[in-house]
Amino acid sequence: MTDAAASTSAAAPSPSASAFRPRLIATDLDGTLLRNDQTVSDRTVAALAAAEEAGLAVVFVTGRPARWMGVVAEHVHGHGMAICANGAAVVDLHRGLELAEVCPLPLADAVAVVGVLRTIAPGTAFAVEYTGGFGREPEYPLHRGTGPIAPVERLLAEDGERAGDPLLKLLAYHPSLGADEFLHAARSGAAGHGEFTRSTSSALLEVSGLGVSKASTLERYCEARGIGAAEVVAFGDMPNDLEMLTWAGRSYAMANAHPEVLAATTHRTAANEDDGVAVVIEQLLHGL
Repeated sequence: MTDAAASTSAAAPSPSASAFRPRLIATDLDGTLLRNDQTVSDRTVAALAAAEEAGLAVVFVTGRPARWMGVVAEHVHGHGMAICANGAAVVDLHRGLELAEVCPLPLADAVAVVGVLRTIAPGTAFAVEYTGGFGREPEYPLHRGTGPIAPVERLLAEDGERAGDPLLKLLAYHPSLGADEFLHAARSGAAGHGEFTRSTSSALLEVSGLGVSKASTLERYCEARGIGAAEVVAFGDMPNDLEMLTWAGRSYAMANAHPEVLAATTHRTAANEDDGVAVVIEQLLHGL
């Protein structure tokens, strides 16, 4: 999603885009492919279809859980696969959100993270994202849909309502800390228990299993299909995209991207509201 501190001005794609010959396009959704109203523009729909017709695989790589993928499900052609929950799950959108791969966060690590954050950031409220659904503490304000409401220790219990259901993400929200302040504190205090990132402008942390990121799962996905990093072009806007953007052979930061993303990438495109992903895809296809 967009960050209040990020630039919102449109930026022109690199003029050398047409010289690049990718085999796979990996794109984030919120703040990147999707417009701010959570829709996919007609121009972007056409660009995605044209890319697939030209033989380029398009893979959505998002922090969203599978149940939020309806907005783009019809725009995944051929393979039908999407990487969700910041790399914790690979989902087949053509087969009723069937899980093809899961990289869970061990419950013991999630419990340890809760303990650390309760100590270093009192007032933190938690939620959990399992393969089968969502649960939250009563104080956790950022939620969609229904699910069990209980103390997070209960939600993470071995004999809890989700017993046997792999845990994809632990979510931690703080009502007053700055977003980056909270992220840096969590990484310093609990780095040995998971991967910490964020994808919104609020102090909402997303915790995955150690070594799990958009990049790690995308890399395995590509290796299985004989695609190298140099043949991948990636798009993103927030800290949870950083690993993917630095792994891919060519990466584009949206004009509305977080400052860390802008600093980590050498290519720019227009903002999500201005169809920045489609702009680059059109240039790439023009050179094929």
